[in-house]
Order: sequence, then C-alpha cells, then structure tokens
Amino acid sequence: MDPAQIATRAGARFERDVPLAPYTTLRLGGPATAMVTCTYTDSLVSVVRELDAAGVPLLVLAGGSNLVIADTGFDGVVVRVANPAVQIGGPADGTTDGTVVRAEAGAVWDEVVAATVSAGLGGLECLSGIPGSAGATPVQNVGAYGVEVGSVLRRVRLLDRRTGNVHWAQPGELSLGYRTSVLKHSDDALVLEVELDVTADGLSAPLRYRELASALGAAEGERAPVAHVRECVLKLRAGKGMVLDPADHDTWSAGSFFTNPIVPADRLPAVLSAIETRVGADVAVPRYPVAGSDAVKLSAGWLIERAGFHRGHPGTSAPARLSTKHTLALTNRGAAATTDLLDLARDVRAGVREAFGVTLEPEPVLVGCAF
Repeated sequence: MDPAQIATRAGARFERDVPLAPYTTLRLGGPATAMVTCTYTDSLVSVVRELDAAGVPLLVLAGGSNLVIADTGFDGVVVRVANPAVQIGGPADGTTDGTVVRAEAGAVWDEVVAATVSAGLGGLECLSGIPGSAGATPVQNVGAYGVEVGSVLRRVRLLDRRTGNVHWAQPGELSLGYRTSVLKHSDDALVLEVELDVTADGLSAPLRYRELASALGAAEGERAPVAHVRECVLKLRAGKGMVLDPADHDTWSAGSFFTNPIVPADRLPAVLSAIETRVGADVAVPRYPVAGSDAVKLSAGWLIERAGFHRGHPGTSAPARLSTKHTLALTNRGAAATTDLLDLARDVRAGVREAFGVTLEPEPVLVGCAF
C-alpha cells in the first residue's frame, strides 16, 4: 500500500527524502525515506493503523528532544506527531473546576506548562523548560527539580498498535519508574493524549529539590507561587544549557544524555571505595534514596566530572563535546555527525566504568545506532 495514498486519505501531509536532523534537538541524523505529518489525532490514528497493517517500517517522531538518529537516517516512514491541542478543565469525565489539563501528544510540553502557570494552576511548574512534546512525557516519565510526570499523571490515551484499538490507560498500568515506563521499551502503544492533575490555588508542588528551594529562598517542602517557581526553574536550566536556544550550541543536545545510576546496596561499598580512592575520603558523594528499595541513586554528572571529563571535553576543536555548562549534556557544536556524538558517549561511559565500576546508561532513544 502506498504511504502517500494513506496520508492523503487521512488528511496528513506526505513528503519524500526528508532530512531528520532539523527535527531533533541535537540537529543530527540522516534522511527518512518519507515523512507523514499528522496535525489531528484522528489522522494520526488512521495513518499509524494503515501503515502498521501494510507492514511499513515506521518511526514515530514528535519533539525530537530525546532521539539520537543514525547518520544513515531511517529507511522507512517517519510519522510526525503534530496534534497540538491543549484544554484546561472540562475533560471527558465532566470535571469543570480547572484542575485537569488535557494535552494532545504533539503539544509542545513547555507551552503546556506555561498555559497552566498563566492560568494560576500548580503542579507542572518544576517541569518548565523541558524540550519535547506532551506525548513523550509519560514515555520517559520525565522529571526535574523533584517532580516527575508520573506524580501528576491522571491517565493516558493510547493507540494499541497490535489491535488498532484506542483506550485510556491509568498510571498504574504504565510501570512508571525513574526515566522509564512500559511505553519506552516497546512500540506496541502510541500516546495520543495525556491528562494531568493540577492544583487551583496558584501554588507550586511542595519544593523537594534543594537547589531550587535555595534559589527561591524557601525551605524544602514549602510551596511557592507558580509563576515565581517557573521563572526560577527556567533560569536554573538556562544556566546549565538546558533551555533550547538555536544560537547556543550548548543547547544542541538531548538534555541529560545519561541517567543517574542506581547502585544496589550490595555493590555500593565497592563503588564508594573506588570513589574514595579517586577523589579522597573527605569529599561528600551526592547520593539519594530510591523509593521502595535499599539501592542508592548516584549523580551521573558528578561521576563524569570526577572521572576526569570536564565541561567542554574533549576541547574546542571537537565537533561533539560535553556542554561548557553541564557535563551531563553531550552537544553538537554545529558540524558533528552522530558517530562523533556516540564516540564521545563511549569515551565517557568507559572512563566512568574504569574509575568507579559504574556503567552509565543512555537516556535518549537510539535509532539505527548503538554504542
């Protein structure tokens, strides 16, 4: 079946030989054989159903903030999720008190957050400035400054690609964890919409992140006006190169490239011993408890720096290097290829493993490549 005909029937836009780099925050990746852009949810459902039924290889792409695409591109059809609608209050279950936000998968996430803050609604403000689409947030269970999407997620509307059925799923069905969910590790379901619970009193979620609380002049656990918290979060993120700016190569990244490693209790003494050998006994090691477990979460950025990889590594002549603002971001300095970025990722991962016995895991989804 011809993908162009499928797109036409669904009212979607069809293009051939489309460069993918402009659709990713890394500005990396070769071309796709074709791209179908869907600006309506019904169109998206129809296109994916028909392409799946025809056995056409497809890649679903929205904000492109969490993708590393091979230099060879994608030999198939890219379905671009571009349904942008956002509704505050009045969801399908009849709630009208303005405490529910419903966003289609293609909505720009930061615009969703900004809309809630402008409406005086709290709960999402700590997630300000995160690039990408609303539909990606439950897939990654995105989080920042002590808040995860899973803590505010009401339900998710999914297309089951195995059956073609559309249904609403509850958070408990998604196995949400630290930067992960069942949606991340399978192509069986496609997010169409999300519903999020917010508060109507104009105050933020309780401040759980020390850096943010300190910047606000507040104590951990306090709540603050949502607009003030959003402004502060954006300032903190910008200082780390984590707010997109086309003129700043420090923001040409996929955000945090590695997840913070979770170390089981039985391995922690050996890891801490290796850290002490490397940096000394008097250095405090950032570590955080993992809910429901005796494991400990360490800071990937801290480990990277102590392993000898400093901001801007490996130097100004490198096409891909660590951000000059944040060691956890691997950046394209304007002329990099995906292979350059992955070589850098391998270098960093190997160095941390050799120094501390900890293997860092990538946070972005790798398409047509590995490291």
